[in-house]
Amino acid sequence: MASVSAYLRKNRQRNLDELIDLLRIPSISTDPGRNKDVRKAAQFVKKHLADSGCTKTELIDTPGHPIVYGEWMKAPKGAPTVLVYGHYDVQPPEPLDLWETPPFEPTIRKGKLFARGSADDKGQYIIHPNALRAHLETNGTCPVNVKFLIEGEEEIGSPNLDPFIKKNLKKLKCDVVVISDTHMMGKKTPSICHGLRGLAYLEIEVTGTKADLHSGTFGGAVVNPANALVEMLATLKDARGKIKVHGFYDDVRKLTPKERREYKKLPHDDEKYRRSLGAPALWGEKGFSTLERISARPTLDINGIWGGYQGEGAKTVIPAKAYAKISCRLVPDQDSKDIAKKVQAYLKLVSPDSVKVKVKSLHGGEAWVAPTDHPALQAGSRAFKRAFGKDALFTREGGSIPVVATFDKLMKVPTVLLGIGLPDDGLHAPNEKMDVDQFHRGTEAAAYLLEELAR
Repeated sequence: MASVSAYLRKNRQRNLDELIDLLRIPSISTDPGRNKDVRKAAQFVKKHLADSGCTKTELIDTPGHPIVYGEWMKAPKGAPTVLVYGHYDVQPPEPLDLWETPPFEPTIRKGKLFARGSADDKGQYIIHPNALRAHLETNGTCPVNVKFLIEGEEEIGSPNLDPFIKKNLKKLKCDVVVISDTHMMGKKTPSICHGLRGLAYLEIEVTGTKADLHSGTFGGAVVNPANALVEMLATLKDARGKIKVHGFYDDVRKLTPKERREYKKLPHDDEKYRRSLGAPALWGEKGFSTLERISARPTLDINGIWGGYQGEGAKTVIPAKAYAKISCRLVPDQDSKDIAKKVQAYLKLVSPDSVKVKVKSLHGGEAWVAPTDHPALQAGSRAFKRAFGKDALFTREGGSIPVVATFDKLMKVPTVLLGIGLPDDGLHAPNEKMDVDQFHRGTEAAAYLLEELAR
């Protein structure tokens, strides 16, 4: 294995250059104007998998963006099969004026690579084909069989992924899934995520009249949809953050005393956390710590709200329509479809009769948690220790990777979340970055993981 490590260190610039080439492709899955770029990124991924040693690669069309599949299946008899999942699509880069350098012109500043997708998820998934290549070019073989499933719709809810997995269970058959799309607690604090929250994402449309109205001529005669919307949204939570949607907490799995003790062992400082966010104060559900609130308790947040005139200067209108997007982060035993229905019913209940309200579910996914003593997670822990020189902690994250629950439900195999991002990487925000040293150490960890899983 030392020779594999030496190979990776010798080829650091090659690995970095390949990532930079991929980051130049604006594969924004939610923008129809970028469909050609999304496909270009998929073609890049396919070629890179082949260049990394996969003996079979496919670009598989879906009703949306392509899925890329690759495999190397020549490990010794009895060796396990590892399925690596990742995504090559990225979030929109707006607001562009807040980027210090253009989002699709990768730039290294002070050891950090700035570009959209550098941490989410191009700079993370690509460590795994690089790890396969290191084994093959050093030893002529790999200690495990490896399959790759890299999609282009994660940032829009993966609408075509679950159907693909259901139809291709035999093709995707494996012993363990590996995903790098999470972050460690810190550069000097390697950690492995063993739990994720689920998601229910909804859009609200409130309609008052057939067109915008002059607020002087018609003000006082009709309900303003924007006023009605904010009043409805204000009823969703109480002053301490408890969600008032009927039945929202019915299925929430409570934290055990042991789990709460483990949370207390994690290195976290509320004041440092507050300062890092630039927040005047921390706030949240009473009776739970900050770490518990952001990873093991459900939430409901307004993600966007708009309606009426938003340009410079004044325009005195009563808007005909007002909109909002809200997301609910969910915990184990909550069902995303059930929660979406409960939120929809609640919003209809609190809406005034003088407006029309539509609430539609955009996408969702289920929460997931795994036991930390599982052999696959322990293999990940050993790989991290070898790459980063310290024992890995086990944590839970507040974000959602819906496919993890899908793999758990449909394929009945464990998932190892070998995330190498850092908390300040700026995912979905301007100036997203990947620490270059993290990228190289992460590639080493990915190579070590293949050996550890073979055990």
